[in-house]
Amino acid sequence: MPIIQCGDVQFQNIQAVLFDKDGTLANVQAFLCKLGQQRANLLEALVPGVSPSLLQAFGVEGDRLNPAGLLAVGTRLENEVAAAAYVAQTGWDWMESLHQVRSAFLKADQFVSPKAHHTPLFTGALAVLQDLANAGIKIGIVSSDSPLHVQQFVEYYQLEPLVQVALGSYPDLSKPDPRLVYQACQILEVSPSVTLVVGDSSVDVEMAGAAATVGCVGVGWGGVTPIMLKGCSTFIQQFSDLQVIV
Repeated sequence: MPIIQCGDVQFQNIQAVLFDKDGTLANVQAFLCKLGQQRANLLEALVPGVSPSLLQAFGVEGDRLNPAGLLAVGTRLENEVAAAAYVAQTGWDWMESLHQVRSAFLKADQFVSPKAHHTPLFTGALAVLQDLANAGIKIGIVSSDSPLHVQQFVEYYQLEPLVQVALGSYPDLSKPDPRLVYQACQILEVSPSVTLVVGDSSVDVEMAGAAATVGCVGVGWGGVTPIMLKGCSTFIQQFSDLQVIV
């Protein structure tokens, strides 16, 4: 059975690896900064003065993105609800606030569509996926992004021969719910006890623990620091730090 070496830590008897997408496989910083700015600008036109608070909540700091911020780790619904709260506090009714936010978000999408074209694979990602597949280890993606965006990402970067399951999140099922891991493992026909999670967010660590996987490898190439991923099994700074030993 192949061994997965991550820095000084070895994981043995691994049959499957589940990767997060945004910030782990896909470089989304520029995309999310542009998306956040567009959302804030559109809502600023509706509610003058709300933009600074929205950008802070989103985690957008100029052309930099807080990797632990709402845009980076939250689902679309969580972003909508948070933005609507800022609109509602200015006096708008809640349902109208939510309606206006969703309308603004849809308009903002048009500036950065299709998403997959703006979120390239990180350097070294494809080589690692190929090494895992060549070693007979099954590969999945479990993302906080929508199922449609996850599928488009897999198709655009021609990952179908390597990735056997690609799951996104729904309003009633998102990270850190361990059911996402259970679903992926069921499709891959493996147990969580022989499955490793790789991600850049605390929700990945929490999800891996709740599902009783072998562990979670935290990654830092998206701007995350080890202190942000307290509880991860190990932390690596580049894809080449994840090696498959046959």
